[in-house]
Amino acid sequence: MDKKSLRQKAKGERQKLSQEEIEDKSLAIANQLLRMDIWDKLYYHLFLTIEEQKEINTEYMLQILAGKDKEIVISKCEFETLGMTHFLLTDNTKIKKNNYNVPEPVDGIEVPDVKIDVVFVPLLAYDKQGNRVGYGKGFYDNFLSKCKPETIKIGLSFFPPEEKIDDVFESDVKLDFCVTPDEVISF
Repeated sequence: MDKKSLRQKAKGERQKLSQEEIEDKSLAIANQLLRMDIWDKLYYHLFLTIEEQKEINTEYMLQILAGKDKEIVISKCEFETLGMTHFLLTDNTKIKKNNYNVPEPVDGIEVPDVKIDVVFVPLLAYDKQGNRVGYGKGFYDNFLSKCKPETIKIGLSFFPPEEKIDDVFESDVKLDFCVTPDEVISF
């Protein structure tokens, strides 16, 4: 299936989820993450939930990261360049939604791409080879391509993988893992 069709399918599946299902599945994903061997790192990049898109509630993951005393990094999208600027999440970080309802830091302590050890990657769909489909702007592919080679890329999904994404580009960055409410898939 191509990316455009997968985007429509995934958005449709998400819209069917109740708020209670989103919370239950988000908590199950956070619990799956606790089983992974990723907790010896320092800088963890996490996306903040776009509630209007019925995304995974990353609040549970924020609590885990804070409890493990990790450096939490969040981003602000630069729509002119399709790049992202990363900031350390602190008690003083002010969060504001942009025009696309993406919660973003207003400003703060900047963190370079190469410092980030683990990236939790938002997605709409993914396949059994570790390819992902996002919202289509390329922000995460641009960002992930600038990370160090050993940065661990972990997709988060409510749903199991698709068999194959037909129109994968050379510039698409593959996931190392995808975590669902039921399992951790390694690629």
